[in-house]
Amino acid sequence: MSIFNKLFKKKAEGNDMTELNIGIILGSTREGRVSPQVGAWVKELADKRGDANYTVIDIADYNLPLLGTAEAPGAQAWAEVIGAQDGFVFIVQEYNHSITGALKNALDYLQAQWNNKAAGIVSYGSVGGARAAEHLRGILGELLVADVRVHPALSLFTDFENGAFKPKDVQAASVGQMLDQVIPWATALKTIR
Repeated sequence: MSIFNKLFKKKAEGNDMTELNIGIILGSTREGRVSPQVGAWVKELADKRGDANYTVIDIADYNLPLLGTAEAPGAQAWAEVIGAQDGFVFIVQEYNHSITGALKNALDYLQAQWNNKAAGIVSYGSVGGARAAEHLRGILGELLVADVRVHPALSLFTDFENGAFKPKDVQAASVGQMLDQVIPWATALKTIR
């Protein structure tokens, strides 16, 4: 445990802090996607920590049409679930060197519900989803979401087998390090909302 995390833990124990809500957002809606496997894995690792309430949030469940083209019956529920979170872990797959259109659309549906929250990014693709993560960072900055530095990047060549998610052991440590940054940032940002 880093010195920063020890100090944070000591400070948190001395305060009457409410537990954080961290949403694990699945960034793809296409049939045959592997993001549910990745999201479940991140949640399993995160739940072992006991430092927040972790919830998988699947944007496919909200049936958001392209912003501005039709009435969106799921928009209010989407706003409520995002508004209730203190931070996020985005499960991001790289499509044509960027994030999916579905994730960009879901981000664009809201503004204030994203503001002053922290986020981590877990990406995957042929080069670990690095380009998608980089694009997402720019979008998150505009939405006043502070993304953390540690970024687990899963390779389609080494962390997946015949379409099934089989992460290397080192990836679990990377997720833990990312959450070690998300939790204190989410806690700090909660004080200004």
